[in-house]
This record gives sequence, C-alpha cells and structure tokens, in this order.
Amino acid sequence: MPEDDKAVVWSNYTLSFQSPKLVFFLPDTAKFVIQWDVLDIGLDDQFLFETETEAEWIDKYEVLPIYKPRERFSHNGHFGHSLIIGGSYGKIGAVTLASRAALSIGSGLVTAYVPKCGYVALQSSFPEAMVITDTAKKIIADINFEIKPTGIGIGIGMGTDEKTITTFEAFLKRNKIPLVVDADGINILSKQKKLLKLVPKQSIFTPHPKELERLIGKGKDDFDKLKKVKTFSKKYSVIVVIKGANTITVFKDKLYINATGNPGMATAGSGDVLTGIIAGLLSQKYSPLDASVFGVYLHGKAADIAVQDFGYQSLIASHIIEYLGEAYLDLFEQDEELPKEENNNTPE
Repeated sequence: MPEDDKAVVWSNYTLSFQSPKLVFFLPDTAKFVIQWDVLDIGLDDQFLFETETEAEWIDKYEVLPIYKPRERFSHNGHFGHSLIIGGSYGKIGAVTLASRAALSIGSGLVTAYVPKCGYVALQSSFPEAMVITDTAKKIIADINFEIKPTGIGIGIGMGTDEKTITTFEAFLKRNKIPLVVDADGINILSKQKKLLKLVPKQSIFTPHPKELERLIGKGKDDFDKLKKVKTFSKKYSVIVVIKGANTITVFKDKLYINATGNPGMATAGSGDVLTGIIAGLLSQKYSPLDASVFGVYLHGKAADIAVQDFGYQSLIASHIIEYLGEAYLDLFEQDEELPKEENNNTPE
C-alpha cells in the first residue's frame, strides 16, 4: 500500500471482470473505489459455482438456504432458550438491547443474567424476558444459574472488575456450549490470554476494531490483519466477526463478506444488538457459522430498511431490533431486477 494516497487512482466508478475483488471491502483500499460493478465476461457459471475461493459475497440468495422455516404446531420450547450475561451499574441498557434482539430474532425464551441493580430496569422495560440476578449489586461477580440455555451471549456492558474476571474464568471452565463473546468478554480474554484455551470451539467473537486489536495485535495493514484473524481462528477453532462497513465473518481460512448495512449503524448499542441476534439464532439450533453469517446479514438488512424511515444520523440500535421482522419478510420478496454484482458472488 503506497504511503502517498496521491499515488493511487481515486476511482468514482470501478468495473471488475466477472467478480468483485477483496480490496473493494477493506477500509485501507475501499476508499479508492467509490462505486463498483461487475462485468460478466462469459466464464462458465458451473465452474465459478464449484470453485472454492477464499472469500464469499453474502447477500439474500446466499442466506436463503440457511433460513429454518417454522412448523405449524411448534411452540416456544422448540426455539431454544437464549441467555444474555452482562451488565454493570450504568450499563444495563446493553443487556436489554441484546436480550430484545435475541427474542426478536426468534428465540423461544430469553433470560438476562445481570447484577442486582439491573433487575428493575429489565423487568420494567422488557417484560418478555426472564431475569436472574447476580449476588453482587453493581457488577457480575458470581455467574451461577440452573437453567439450560441453548445459546449464550456474554460480555456486553460487563466491565473488567477483578471479581468479574474471576467468575468469568470459573464460568468458562464449566460451560461446554459455544458462546457469543463480545465487548468486555473480549477485553477480559485480551488481558488474560490463558483463558482463550477454555473458550469452547465454534464460539463466536464479535469485536469492533479496537477490541480486535487488543485481541490479536495491531496489523500492518488490512491484509495483515486478516492474516492474524485467520491464524487466531485456526488456533482456537473459533469464528471471528470483524464488524465494519462490510462486516467480514472469518472461520479458519474462509471469509464471508456481508452485503448489507449502512453508516447509520455506527451508533451506540448496534453491536449489542448483533450479539443478541447471533445468540438467538444459536438457541434455535443454527450452526455457529450459519448463525454468524445469517445474523450479520439480518442485522444489516434491518438497518437498511430502518434507515429509509430515520436517515443515517437518527438511526438508533432499538430501530434495528424493531425492523428485524421486515428483514425476515424481505427474504421472500421477489427483487424486480437482480443487481449486477450478484451475477457472481465470489470476490477474488
């Protein structure tokens, strides 16, 4: 990457042969490509479909096969039990958002595990949730519950108090099911890297850029960062969701580049909503990778629909939750014309 940006062509419109390129979706290089489109040059469709590549472009027609329809005589017990663990004094809103998102994405039951100070706030603002309180008033100090969740999100608003770190370690030693680890869950693991070996395989990390840097170190550029993420994913057999303008889900050597989302999502609580969405999909027995890819897509699609009513500046995290239903419905709406970039969905 040239140090002098003036040495690079700043393109208003870029045409790419047959498929988009990975550089279109990385912050360091995407700034040189304002708009892009794909030219079909007649390569064999069957060959393109069957050829394994490093990256896959994820849009509606890629997530439709993931979707699990509901049976007529199903009940809430069929759709799992999500547990959201987190919160501390002044940060109960993060757990509320994640819990609401888990229920809105389809989890049959949702329980929030919070400090005692969060009980009234959650029970009054989100009556659909069940609440378990910690022994401590203001922090998470003793993670202990009798329920059997099928999807767990942990870390949002949790803080990094020493007692919280101790109980988090004890929880990791007991827990056997994949987790969605976000925010202070990631920060604790970054401080205490020995705990990473206790994280169940197929768990999902959802860091923002600074949290990712604390976890894997600073990369020289976006390509080096992706290399570090792949190495981390392979070492611990976990999924990493790199949140950004084109969120990239990484599992081992494979990249899944999300097509949905907009700048309005750069707002407080948006990441907490994503944690709840993925935990809610896990609870419904989506595989961890499918839950990550599908959850990221629906999260961005809900925001894309909501932003038409609120604009970028006024979009807030609660709007994303409120529009998840429309994101689901959009899966089954026929597009008038397939966008040209969907002629092939594999970035080179």
